[in-house]
Amino acid sequence: MAEDAHIALNTCMKRHVPVGSCYVRPVAAPDLNLLVTLAVLLAEGSVARASRRLGLSASAMSRALARLRATTGDPLLVRAGRGLVPTPRAIALRDRVGPLVQEAEAMLRPAENIRLDTLERSFTLRSAEGFVESFGASLLARVAREAPGVRLRFVQKLDRDNVPLRDANVDLETGVVDDTTDPEVRVQALFRDRFVGVVRTGHPLCRGKITPARYAAGRHVFVSRRGRSTGPMDDALKRLRLEREIDTVVGGFSTALALARATDLIATVPERHTGSLRDGMHSFPLPVATPGFTVSMLWHPRFHADAAHRWFRGCVKEVCEEPPGRATLAARPPARSVRRVGSRRGTVHSL
Repeated sequence: MAEDAHIALNTCMKRHVPVGSCYVRPVAAPDLNLLVTLAVLLAEGSVARASRRLGLSASAMSRALARLRATTGDPLLVRAGRGLVPTPRAIALRDRVGPLVQEAEAMLRPAENIRLDTLERSFTLRSAEGFVESFGASLLARVAREAPGVRLRFVQKLDRDNVPLRDANVDLETGVVDDTTDPEVRVQALFRDRFVGVVRTGHPLCRGKITPARYAAGRHVFVSRRGRSTGPMDDALKRLRLEREIDTVVGGFSTALALARATDLIATVPERHTGSLRDGMHSFPLPVATPGFTVSMLWHPRFHADAAHRWFRGCVKEVCEEPPGRATLAARPPARSVRRVGSRRGTVHSL
């Protein structure tokens, strides 16, 4: 095609036929790689200098010019004495193609570091109850200090479905990774947690040694978001030939703790995950061994390389690594208020 275009150009020039009539625009989409060649050719005004700048041989540069002529339907550069001069079409293109190539190159470069002081963005964090109460204040303070234009939206996690992450309705969520976790999501551990017993101040279990028998003899409130009435603690007690009495089953840790605060019920809840919810209550290690678990944050791969999202993940990670009780809420503009809304999906679940 390049050789035919070159022959057609020479023939037209010899016959004094208008050059534009010798070129037929191709039906196929043009090769956008030619834009870089065009920008350099028009900037240099010389095939030799353009070839050196692009690291091409003179013959390769001549073939590229022939392709450009065939594509644009214009000779672009014509001989004038010993040099080449641009056609009117080339002059019109010269001021446009340079910025276009620069913008395309910038678009394909790796993302640069973001300026947090000017960042304006909203992040939605989906978590089970207790997480925001325990870590939300520290997270808000951290975000307000580093990126005052960022707004956080907390959404309650009522199921293990990862569809909100996949659909970009949620930027980040926390939870325990298991066999139901979508294999495509990215995961990073936040902290280890364990279950503890919790009773009101003045409860009989506030005094004396808490044995498996004393624990099992009390009245219990059981937390299950799937309608179950037994869990790992009951399996551990069964191995000791003990069984606890479940007075009531609730769907969340805050409800269980509210009942335990006002009655003689014993609640068994995650320690770190419910730190703030247990303020003013008596917590104790469980008298039987139960497995611990890891709370992680999860996100969709589409956000993995996003600089702002990476910064937000770092904030969550570092806040979860802080010792309890270090939250100091910074002042924020009224328009940047935090919202907590219910999830629209699924059934209730555990962490």
